Amino acid sequence: MADSSSDSVSIDMETPSPTGKENLVKTSHGLVSVTVYGDQDKPALVTYPDLALNYMSCFQGLFFCPEACSLLLHNFCIYHISPPGHESYCSWELLQLALMNLYFRLMNWLIRLGAVMCMGVTAGAYILTLFAIKHRQRVLGLILVSPLCKVPSWTEWFCNKVMSNLLYFHGMCRVVKELLLKRYFSKEVRGSALVPESDIVQECRKLLDERQTTNVWRFLEAINRRPDLSEELRKLRCRSLIFVGENSTFHSEAVHMTSKIDRRYSALVEVQACGSMVTEEQPHAMFIPLEYFLMGYGLYKLTLSVSPRSPLTSFCISPELLSPESMGLKLKPIKTRLP
Repeated sequence: MADSSSDSVSIDMETPSPTGKENLVKTSHGLVSVTVYGDQDKPALVTYPDLALNYMSCFQGLFFCPEACSLLLHNFCIYHISPPGHESYCSWELLQLALMNLYFRLMNWLIRLGAVMCMGVTAGAYILTLFAIKHRQRVLGLILVSPLCKVPSWTEWFCNKVMSNLLYFHGMCRVVKELLLKRYFSKEVRGSALVPESDIVQECRKLLDERQTTNVWRFLEAINRRPDLSEELRKLRCRSLIFVGENSTFHSEAVHMTSKIDRRYSALVEVQACGSMVTEEQPHAMFIPLEYFLMGYGLYKLTLSVSPRSPLTSFCISPELLSPESMGLKLKPIKTRLP
């Protein structure tokens, strides 16, 4: 891995727009896309998507949810980072270990705005967790969805190698897309011979066709050689809110991660009948936990007859606050689990 000491980062930010403005961050290794939503005078919320996705295919369900969008844009300026080559137009040839040097330099620019909140999904959650471990004073909190923290299990490693070989020789073929969709979504929304796949899966399938195969392959190769962060997690002192779908292939990783973080600073929300990408499959299920989580920072106020002591203890002690009825939704119940 190349020495990052000589890396430099510069960016020319445009005037913020309610519809978002894409900016290209210049680094010594190429250009990185950062899409900015909201008022840049507000605290920064940095997002990072999963493998083969960009912010639109990974977070649009959450940010199109009116309650969650209002909550997040009310408190933050959103900085959506797209992994190199995962923009629909970009063919930038990224470093094979782009998980590290380039992104630390990019993040170092972002944290000039002050301490940041981080939201990542699976591989993106791993990268932001690693950043939080290395820069503990610079991260306000972590919102992680189906996160990774250990070295790949044999099953994950084998599946990733199959995808890697197929990507290398055949590109984004049908088998690779099916394996990726299985990574993201539960069986219920992927459909079957009798039940058609949902709209979100169909849209994601189309977006996968736009990915640059070489860049997806290199990102996959890098994440498949990731180091174990389990012991490093004990160093975290920022609050961490972890979501995981009941049917996620990374469910055990999320439970393991919660057990390694100091329980005073972490909480796990398990969403039933959902796959890994909760942000797309059941984004409404994230709203109430996010609302209580942000209350601990004084970023959002609720009108309650009884004020909870903290956003974490409140929904862990009172799981009825997470019921479908309290959210006005017809969802299967959400379970909360303590480490």
